[in-house]
Amino acid sequence: MTDTPPVDRIDTVSEHVSARVPLARPEQLVSDVLDAMRGVRFDSVAAVAVLADDRLVGVASMEQMIGAPVAATVADVMDAAPTVVAPDTDQEHAAWQAVQHSDATVAVVDDAGRFRGLIPPRRLLDVLLTEHDEDLARLGGFLASVESARRTSFESVTRRLWHRMPWLVVGLVGATLSAVLMSAFEAQLSTSVAIAYFVPGIVYLADAVGTQTETLAIRGLSVGVGIRRVIVPESMTGLLVGVLLGGMTLPLVVLLTGDWMLAIAVAITLLAASTIATVVALALPWLLHRLGMDPAFGSGPLATVVQDLLSLAIYLGAVTVLLT
Repeated sequence: MTDTPPVDRIDTVSEHVSARVPLARPEQLVSDVLDAMRGVRFDSVAAVAVLADDRLVGVASMEQMIGAPVAATVADVMDAAPTVVAPDTDQEHAAWQAVQHSDATVAVVDDAGRFRGLIPPRRLLDVLLTEHDEDLARLGGFLASVESARRTSFESVTRRLWHRMPWLVVGLVGATLSAVLMSAFEAQLSTSVAIAYFVPGIVYLADAVGTQTETLAIRGLSVGVGIRRVIVPESMTGLLVGVLLGGMTLPLVVLLTGDWMLAIAVAITLLAASTIATVVALALPWLLHRLGMDPAFGSGPLATVVQDLLSLAIYLGAVTVLLT
């Protein structure tokens, strides 16, 4: 087993379906069906699939069969609307359907309506445990499994350095580029030292907005919510956060410096940086995951570098335009 999660892996119910299950016709007596089951080996006897030709018309649980009156037919005790899925249905969806309908088994029927088998209770339990394992791993570290997360927690110092240092070196390069970027605007900074006052605050707020979004994205992915479903509302949220932060900052900067142009530059930067930080925080975990890398180590440092550089570039560009 590797630490690299498979990309776009979908486990379907076809891996869990079994055709070696008790079968019956609706008109058969329950007692006859139970007698016919004696001495026959099945993968599961939790339920009886009720067929008309090769079409599923119902499912009768073993509790219903055993508790039926002597003269009852299978049609009298079967569930005529059981949980039914297609062979290519995602396994987690099938297990969720069984839980929602309180069914011990799930029937599998192909596109033509032909019965393919039942998913036994123990396989549904395996699916629930596996999916729970993956969800917890993703929520905690976005790794492929809890076992991978455990290995990461107990790995040697050398392995820890190997996982972390490349991303931190990227951060060091980003810090160097930030210094180069600041030096390129030395003329603007020399005209007003107040310009430098707001650099730490702008960088911090951009990182904070991005961190919030990144946390929500990982939580969503852990429960099967894709980035595409949250990118629009989360981007709009980032935009509105920028508007609110810029609006609150504008009078404060004027009060501190008495410079309306500098205040507008700071407000515009917060608006743009918050929006961009949100998009970056959504894109990087998704991109690293698609590339087979572990976002638990890479997305945070890389997002910080990108957000810091963009925030500085926007701020110094706004200052150049408005204050010269």
